[in-house]
Amino acid sequence: MAVFNKVDFDNHEQVVYCSDEETGLKAIIAIHNTNLGPAVGGCRLWNYANEDDALVDVLRLSKGMTYKNAIAGLPFGGGKSVIIGDAKTIKSDALFRKFGQFLQSLSGKYYSAEDVNITTGDIMIVNQETDYVFGLEGQSGNPAPFTALGTYLGLKAAAKHKFGSDSLEGIKVSVQGLGSVGLYLCEHLHKEGAKLVVTDINQAAIDKAITEFGATAVGLDEIYAQDVDIYAPCALGATINDETIPQLKAKVVAGCANNQLAEPRHGEVLRQNGILYAPDYVINAGGIINVSFEQDPEGYCADKSTAKVNGIYDTLLKIFKRSDNEQISTHEVADEMAKEIIAEGHK
Repeated sequence: MAVFNKVDFDNHEQVVYCSDEETGLKAIIAIHNTNLGPAVGGCRLWNYANEDDALVDVLRLSKGMTYKNAIAGLPFGGGKSVIIGDAKTIKSDALFRKFGQFLQSLSGKYYSAEDVNITTGDIMIVNQETDYVFGLEGQSGNPAPFTALGTYLGLKAAAKHKFGSDSLEGIKVSVQGLGSVGLYLCEHLHKEGAKLVVTDINQAAIDKAITEFGATAVGLDEIYAQDVDIYAPCALGATINDETIPQLKAKVVAGCANNQLAEPRHGEVLRQNGILYAPDYVINAGGIINVSFEQDPEGYCADKSTAKVNGIYDTLLKIFKRSDNEQISTHEVADEMAKEIIAEGHK
């Protein structure tokens, strides 16, 4: 399988293929850049259609982690890992321990953590074979509440810039994806008085959003055209594309999904359409910020973590202002800021 000629290959330092016949493990670890420190990024378990799709995903996600960690001011580079398979059938202690052995063989160049379909319990099993993991029970734990908090604050910053006030009371928000982060986000929004429109493949999650947050449910393909103020993509990536952008009535796109733009040019398309975009790796950095405090010499502290997550609000306001001043997309501004930080780290 070709790697170097992939569009999403961005001078990645290392791409590691992991395979174990006995446990059924098939995984790819991508280390994008370690200028600022060891590569850090979660592990995603997904039933990819083929290995090529898994490679593209891990390349894009690992690059996003480099930029995310840089913008968040963390002493980490960017990496990511994916395990290929059906989470309902492939999970086993042996599989996660074998994955931990592969992590250990990298000698600390890459630290993993939770991501889609991976729980803190799974990471604790990985931890039996390696210390190169974050998000452990009894320390930072589940990063989802912190990712949701940062995303919520990002919505407030976007509302302030676009609508003149960061109050979300009465603001209509469509939330695509009701995983653990999406539901936590809905809880924040509901408490402030936002009106929610939601969709998900999981009916139980939809029912929860309707019952607890007064949400209105729509079909998976109907979410884009809703008459709302803010569209919050909180599922998988690439939902901002040539087909969906013309459907959007929202004036803000701000959610916790990774790789929301199908192509980088879609950031500029949003700007040209008068839609404010909160760059994904900036707004969704709460989780990685939280797990980073496991390295605090004084021990993990949720209060310190929360204080740093609160900084996402001001970071986004700076990006929005620079975008207006330079007349380029917020996505380009964030990339430039990240590259400047990474270049300084290289020096």
